[in-house]
Amino acid sequence: MKKIITIAGTNSQKSINKSLLSYTSNLLENVKIISIDLNDYVLPIYGVDFEAENGVPTAVKRLDELLNIADGFIISLAEHNGTYAAVFKNTIDWLSRVDMNIWREKPMLLMATSPGDRGGTTVLQAAKTYFPYLGGKIIADFSLANFYDNFSENGISDNELKEELSRKTLLFEQKLNN
Repeated sequence: MKKIITIAGTNSQKSINKSLLSYTSNLLENVKIISIDLNDYVLPIYGVDFEAENGVPTAVKRLDELLNIADGFIISLAEHNGTYAAVFKNTIDWLSRVDMNIWREKPMLLMATSPGDRGGTTVLQAAKTYFPYLGGKIIADFSLANFYDNFSENGISDNELKEELSRKTLLFEQKLNN
């Protein structure tokens, strides 16, 4: 059974990106979902001086080992001021100190959502540009704008958006199984 690691790029307890990840995970069949909560990996802010004095934190090493078992990744990014949430960027900075090939050349579905009209498209574009340098093999991406209008306890309520995510999830699954 393929192992998919999901990460919401936020430390928010009530993250809309976590809701989107959970919904998307349920679209997949015959996979084991391993959800990473960045709150379980509390890290100091990365700095070369800190690393020189203290080394790489044990939590980063544990997270890196977990990434090794992934057959693929689904990441939903929170957008803060047009870029990654600080907790996610800090985690990436630390992980790159262990292995620059963070995403291990594994298939990746990137997503973002926000309460606004743009649906996190700026952070999504940043990730699509940057992640290949970190070993990201991006298969598809999905943006859900106006989260509170387009998502309910039953999932995505807009049929067009629901079908778009289903198509992209299927494409991800196909690449995962090749």
